Amino acid sequence: MPTRTTAMPASTAKFVTRIALLVVAATMAMLTSVAALAQQLGGLEYRIGPEDVLHISVWKDEDLDREVLVRPDGGISFPLVGDIQVSGRTPLEVQDEIRSRLARYVPDAEVTVSVEKISGYTIFVLGEVNEPGQHTLGRYVDVVQALTLAGGTTPYASESKIRVLRRQDGREVVYSVNFSDIKRGRKLQQNIILQSGDVVVVP
Repeated sequence: MPTRTTAMPASTAKFVTRIALLVVAATMAMLTSVAALAQQLGGLEYRIGPEDVLHISVWKDEDLDREVLVRPDGGISFPLVGDIQVSGRTPLEVQDEIRSRLARYVPDAEVTVSVEKISGYTIFVLGEVNEPGQHTLGRYVDVVQALTLAGGTTPYASESKIRVLRRQDGREVVYSVNFSDIKRGRKLQQNIILQSGDVVVVP
């Protein structure tokens, strides 16, 4: 007995096709967002801040292996090295300077500097968000993540006019962020990684 095949109505076929296209578009937007975030993080090194805890060690010298708290003025003290400013610098930069200062006492010293505890990465989210205020974190976040930490935007927020204020080289730099575009998967490069001290303002 021949098998009877029922054709899908044209309206149903169009609906299924539309759903499939929307799924593909959403997937592409997500992949683009992940790629953009990875690209930003790839070129971003953590910069030490006040109240961070550093682990500094010199190979084969137990007396030069210790945890050091970064003072509010951004400095630390270390045996044979003295005072050194570390705030705003990467662990590798601090490592190189300590090695250089130790050279007269410990030639060819193998120095390692790592961040044991992050306390100096602080951002601020102000304006039309549900939980405005200061956030001290142990990892980098982008604008969208910061808004999530602040409980999201209120119904009165102008999501297309968000600003990120950053103090850089003694001057204030302003970045414009259209959150409405980002939610639609557009212009995802606006979703920048925030630096310590950045202020996100939602009008």
